[in-house]
Amino acid sequence: MGFVGEVWQVRSGEEPVGDILIDDADFPWLSGRFTAGPAFGGVEELFARELALTNADDDGHWIRWEEAYDEIRRQVTLTSPDGPVPEFLLHIEGDRAWFRWSDEPFGDDESDSEADSA
Repeated sequence: MGFVGEVWQVRSGEEPVGDILIDDADFPWLSGRFTAGPAFGGVEELFARELALTNADDDGHWIRWEEAYDEIRRQVTLTSPDGPVPEFLLHIEGDRAWFRWSDEPFGDDESDSEADSA
């Protein structure tokens, strides 16, 4: 697969949150080994909360998930080997990360379906 072996970067402003070494490409998802950078501590709890909410099954959990993910999007960016991507859905757990991305911003309807497929 064309993506395997690539390194994608997660940043918070100019600070590195971590690198993702892609080892699996199952379109539209890419996944790989996550190596935390100096800024990961500042967003680690956001990713833990976001992931917990994807597994929740109570009233309103998707609303809380959207709020948590909006905060992640405010704090981090994702960069491919070709440059920054405008839209992404990223999960980080331990030394693993998996994500999907788009070269175009997600529309309102599409972001709702992205959350449902997380």
